[in-house]
This record gives sequence, C-alpha cells and structure tokens, in this order.
Amino acid sequence: MAPETGRPNVLLALVPLVLLAALIALVIWSAPGEALRSPGPPVERLTFQRVTLEPGFIVATVFNDGPSPVAIAQVQVDDAFWTFTADNGQELEHLGRTTLRIPYPWVQDEAHVVRVLTSTGTPFDHQIPVAVETPTFNARFLGVFTLIGVYVGVLPVAVGLLWFPFLARLSARAMDFLLALTIGLLVFLLVDGAHEGFEAANTLPASFQGAVLFAVVAAAAYLALEATGGWLRSRRPQGSGGAVLALLIAVGIGLHNFGEGLAIGSAFALGEAALGTLLIVGFTLHNTTEGLAIVAPLARERQQPRLGELIRLGLIGGVPTIAGAWLGGFVYSPVWSVVFLAIGVGAIAQVVGQIARQVGREAAGTRRLTSGPVLGGLAAGVAVMYVTGMLVG
Repeated sequence: MAPETGRPNVLLALVPLVLLAALIALVIWSAPGEALRSPGPPVERLTFQRVTLEPGFIVATVFNDGPSPVAIAQVQVDDAFWTFTADNGQELEHLGRTTLRIPYPWVQDEAHVVRVLTSTGTPFDHQIPVAVETPTFNARFLGVFTLIGVYVGVLPVAVGLLWFPFLARLSARAMDFLLALTIGLLVFLLVDGAHEGFEAANTLPASFQGAVLFAVVAAAAYLALEATGGWLRSRRPQGSGGAVLALLIAVGIGLHNFGEGLAIGSAFALGEAALGTLLIVGFTLHNTTEGLAIVAPLARERQQPRLGELIRLGLIGGVPTIAGAWLGGFVYSPVWSVVFLAIGVGAIAQVVGQIARQVGREAAGTRRLTSGPVLGGLAAGVAVMYVTGMLVG
C-alpha cells in the first residue's frame, strides 16, 4: 500500500531540529576542544578592512578574523607610537571590528605604514603606498566620478551602438562571424572578471570564505538571469529572440561595468590609479566593443529597433559604470566588491551560453560551429579585447 500523501506533519520536521539544538548545546557545555588546546598564546588574525585619510588623521577599520579574542594595545605609524581612539573598543571578539582614529600628520603623496600591536605583541601592518585625502561625498568628487563613469562606460558603449546600421546590411556568413566575435568579446570579459573576482576574494578575511562567496553569487546571478531571459521571451512576440538576447547582453555588460566602475572608484580613492588621458583612451577603446556586442543580435531582426530602444540598451550597459565609481569612491567595501564582480561574471556566463545556443541552432546544414567565420570570429573577439585591455592594464 502506498503511503498517504497530504499535509506534512510539522512535528515531524521539528524533531530533527530539536535534536540538533540539543546536540549543539551539549557540545558547547562539554567543550571537548578545550582538552586539546595548547597552553601557548592564542591564534590572532587581525585584518585591515579600510584605511582612509582625513586632514591630520589616519582612520583604519580593523577586523578580528581569528578564533580568539584580540586586544589592541598600541598603534605605530612609520615606526613611531601614536595615540588613538577606537569607536567600538579595543577588545575584539571573533568577527568583531572597530575603527581606529589616529591623529597623524601624514604627508601628501608619501608612503606610510600603519602597524597595530595586540596585547600579545603580535604586529599587523598596512601600507599606504601613496597618501592622498580620501574623497568625501560632495559635489566636486561626485562630479569627478560621474565624469569618469561617462568617459569609460557610457560614451564607449554608445559609440559601439553606432555600428548597427552597418551590421544590418551584412550577409549571413558575416553575421556568423559577428555573433562569434561577440562570444569572443564576452568570453574575455568572463575570464577577466573571474580573475579579478578571485583576486579580490583572496584579500578578504578567511572567515568570509571569499572564493566560496564568489562562486555561489556567480552561480546565483547566472540562474537569476536565465530565469529573467525565459520570462522575457514568454512576454515577447514570436520572432523577437534577438531583442531579448540584446537586452540580456546589455544587462550582463552593465553588471560587469558596475564592477569595473567599483574598481576605478576605489583605486582613485586610495590614490592607486592616476586616471590620465592614456588610461581613459584605453578604457574607451576597450569598452566600445561592448556596444558592438549589444547590437549584434539585433541585426537579424525583421523589425528594426527604434532609436529609443538602442538608447535604452546603451544606458543599461554603460550607466552602471557611474554607479560603481560612486560606490567604490565613497563607501568601498572588499566584500561588496567580490559580490558585484561575481554578479557580473555570472551574468556574462549566462549571456555567452545564450549566444552559443543561438549560433548552434542557426548553424544547421552547411554552416557549422567549426566553420571558418565562427572560429575566426571567436579568435578576433578575444584578440580585440586582449589588445585594448593592454591599454588599461
């Protein structure tokens, strides 16, 4: 006889939870790990989450990444001891953080080293490679970050969209090359974003499990955009797959550009990037190809897109650069940097899969995925991004 199916019994679900709670309570009460603890000093891991410079002050936020409590005893700047205040006290439990304000006459454009000594005498250092005042939220810095975002995000994508009239007149073989070129462009962004994401993840405190955080968020972004694409296709009329794909590409590139703006803003705030003319030119060349990737799926549409639709796609792909520059310049957080880089990588991975499936469906008959136009387009896309990327690296 088959078991009855019906409303689940809540008590059956609570029994394992109650037993688990009892087990955890027993472990905490008996503390079996205490018998194995060595009599030596505790394991201390203190990390610097953010260091900012104000006129006459160095402000450092530190985080206890170790299993044992940490007591901050002294602070050195350039090998000299300095007084300090701690907004959350000097005793930090596991995952505790505090912000240290150090009255120190730092020198513009000079390097400084901040050292925190714990009560056990363990030192933890942070180097300030170039001392510049950290931007504060005001009209001047807001305008600077906005202008940078427009230069390296909005305008390049807009310029790339201007290729649409030319693309609409290409032959079928040329369009195979172009869609494969788009895949090559996006694959480069995917690999580049993953590299930056794992680099950022490695700088996080071990307690945040940066690599796992990056991978999980990237997978979630992939699935979210996959679901969004299905929903959009269900609401669009038959035969508008190119428009949906163009929108998904714009969203993926926009999320990638948000992470790019985040990196630009944080580097600018920390004095680690001098965004001169050459760097802006490099970003412009690099990101112009993103506009080309957005409009490529529209070239095969029977109904040509309106100007307003092209403008909307360009804004979706480019404007997030401005928002990322704002966030990176004013309230940069290493954790959020990893999260947003992961979102961009997951979104671009989904878009690459979408375009590859489309090329595969249209490659029936004589046009194969291994044809010359497709292979040439893939190689050309990666090469273009690699060469232009050298100007911003």
